[in-house]
Amino acid sequence: MDSDIQTVMEIIFNLFYLTFIWIVVVLMTIKIGKIVPEERSIVQRFLLAFFLLALGDTGHVGFRILAYISGGLETNSTLVGLGALSTSITITFFYMILLDIWRIQFPKDKDLFYYGLMLIGFTRFIIMIFPQNEWGNLIAPYDWALIRNVPLTIIGLATAFLMLRDGFKYHDPRYKNFGYCIVISFAFYIPVILSVQTFPLIGMLMIPKTMAYMVLAFLAYKFYYQTEIR
Repeated sequence: MDSDIQTVMEIIFNLFYLTFIWIVVVLMTIKIGKIVPEERSIVQRFLLAFFLLALGDTGHVGFRILAYISGGLETNSTLVGLGALSTSITITFFYMILLDIWRIQFPKDKDLFYYGLMLIGFTRFIIMIFPQNEWGNLIAPYDWALIRNVPLTIIGLATAFLMLRDGFKYHDPRYKNFGYCIVISFAFYIPVILSVQTFPLIGMLMIPKTMAYMVLAFLAYKFYYQTEIR
């Protein structure tokens, strides 16, 4: 694929994604005061989760768009790196909040397993502090990209497993769908982490990975924010 065409496609998709996710956040904010009381603790967490996702990705894909129109990614590697850092922080919180949503929904105690997964999330923050991550560079060091994504993958797939397990156990199609979205997102994300430095074109898998988050946001809004006080 011609690099100019690929760049235009990426910019168009990124703008579409940011518009979509912020619209969902705004709609959630408008609706939150009308949600039935027994579900407000969950919808508040969904709103926070998707607000953080939108905020971090505005830094990530938004900074990439700015870099493209300001001379290219290579010329603005620091800007791109800072965007990657922003989304790395917010996506970690995103999955920690989803884990808490699962705990409240079914409901579960805050046991050692729950705290262990939360600790894995905080471990990722510690890993991201190390200068070896080279956040100012366009391409992250391969070893450190793997290291910092291991905790995210663990907490993300563990959350998906718990949602799927209890979704099937309690016949709750909402959480089965949430779990499927998370699994699909990682199915596209993991090959990018493992191979993008060798095969740059595989980075296009970030598009279906991002679409999985869009579906998750839409489903969360559909299942929770359209249930208003009668």
